[in-house]
Amino acid sequence: MAPLKLHVLDCGAMSCDLTWLLLKAGRTIRSRGERDRPVEWYPCTTHAVVIETPEGRLLWDTSCPRDWEKRWEPTGLQEFFPYDQVSETEYFDSRLHQIGLEIGDIDYVVASHLHFDHAGNLQLFKGSNARLICNDKEKAFAFGYDGLFNGAHLKADYEGLDFETVSGDTEILPGVTLIEAPGHTPGTMSMKVDLPQTGPMIFTSDAIYLGDSYGPPASPAAIVNDLAAWYSSVEKLRGIAESTNAKLIFGHDAAQLRSMKLAPAGYYE
Repeated sequence: MAPLKLHVLDCGAMSCDLTWLLLKAGRTIRSRGERDRPVEWYPCTTHAVVIETPEGRLLWDTSCPRDWEKRWEPTGLQEFFPYDQVSETEYFDSRLHQIGLEIGDIDYVVASHLHFDHAGNLQLFKGSNARLICNDKEKAFAFGYDGLFNGAHLKADYEGLDFETVSGDTEILPGVTLIEAPGHTPGTMSMKVDLPQTGPMIFTSDAIYLGDSYGPPASPAAIVNDLAAWYSSVEKLRGIAESTNAKLIFGHDAAQLRSMKLAPAGYYE
């Protein structure tokens, strides 16, 4: 049986130089000769997804934490991606409450990857009965480096948590398939959800940041672990979307997110 309801939780936005998200003609990271040009700051939206199925309630990603400035300080990320476009009603835990849920109501928590803006509230599930799931390559990388952080992986977000792993494309629940889409990180995943009325939806996470990234031709971002793998993942997702007539929901596309049915006012079924 397909999922019954899908809630998209708009969790506000970070601010960042758009160049971090989109490298294309006319947009490059600037040299000192261009340092006086104004920065084009972008509302880098962040979202989570709750899917209600007959076999349990699944959460996709957990957005940014309330204590973002303090937690990110060792990395310097708070200077480049301040989570400053968020209201009290938009924090992750507030959004859960708005659809009538508590931490203990979640059966599965799937991390698309373990970057700071997707894994920021995973520690809320420590000690809960939720099954925490990520890609096996993501877990190996995220737990395998020395020190407190590596780029946008921050151990404070996920250290001490027990993750189950998946490898390759995996139907995690009936109608919910995790799609291995590396490149942004070693184990980035996207998620395809088959809804009876809406039809298929693919949540790309950071396999594809924006509609402008998708192309064709695809335009990469500044934060890419493996560029060749990233291009392959974009084309893989393009093929799945075209063959199944699925709607792609990009990882940080502000205009797209704000055009959607958003919780608590609306949902997809």
